[in-house]
Amino acid sequence: MKRFIGFIAAAAASLLFILPADAQMKITTKKARLSDFETKTTKVVLSGSDIDNAALKAEVKAVWSLSPYEFCTLEEFNKIKSSTDYYFLLTVQGQFKKESAPGIDFLTLVKGGEGSEKSISDMFEVISIPYKSTSDASGRESVFLGALLNIMQDYTRKAMSSDFKGYSGLTFYNTALPKSKSKDIIFSADDLCPGVGPMTMKASFGPGMTIEDEDEADKKFTEGTPNTIVSYIVYPSDSMEGSYCFKMLIDAENHDLYYFKKHKITAKNAPGFLLSDIKIISAIR
Repeated sequence: MKRFIGFIAAAAASLLFILPADAQMKITTKKARLSDFETKTTKVVLSGSDIDNAALKAEVKAVWSLSPYEFCTLEEFNKIKSSTDYYFLLTVQGQFKKESAPGIDFLTLVKGGEGSEKSISDMFEVISIPYKSTSDASGRESVFLGALLNIMQDYTRKAMSSDFKGYSGLTFYNTALPKSKSKDIIFSADDLCPGVGPMTMKASFGPGMTIEDEDEADKKFTEGTPNTIVSYIVYPSDSMEGSYCFKMLIDAENHDLYYFKKHKITAKNAPGFLLSDIKIISAIR
């Protein structure tokens, strides 16, 4: 799995996670290290605002089934993080190497024990999923939180059975895109790169691909509309050189992930699905 560089800052209301640079293979495989996941308790760390904590608590209760779980505070986490009896699910602030401040909050699953005395970055990471902008969340995170937790569980389940899938990360899910041919893909209008006009985007759309306003797209996702996939992007609200935009396509009904990709934000490539993404998705479908 890729490792994280830099420093970690844990404050009363937040955690900082420095994002991956160079990949390092473990002597003990990921599959082996995850063999006890279903029998260990996952501690869900409530370290955000009251609203964020309530949302995380509600969604975990609604969808978490892969392991026993308990909720804990940040203070409790700091006391027990060295114990191998627990895995920990946290919301952490991610900062890429060239960024001067954290830009994205991630949902991160780590194993207690090794590396905990140094930082979260040095702990055994199961998976990290982009969740929302750190400084100015859009509100869509509340719509997609349950789905992201389900994707986290599905990835963990796959990593427990296959080192190939475990080390491939979330991009492994792109292999499922051909199976989406029978489904509609709805792109929220705000999820498309503003540098490319909607008509240009539509010209590259394949069958079943449409653009709808954010409220309508999110409504269909919340309602679990069958045979419907909805776009979701995460990027820093105050993007700078070295920031990244993460792009996802998620099934509204069963929360399957069909597409996961990131790109570096530049003057040419603003946040959102790029024309190159659209062409790839259309070609594969």
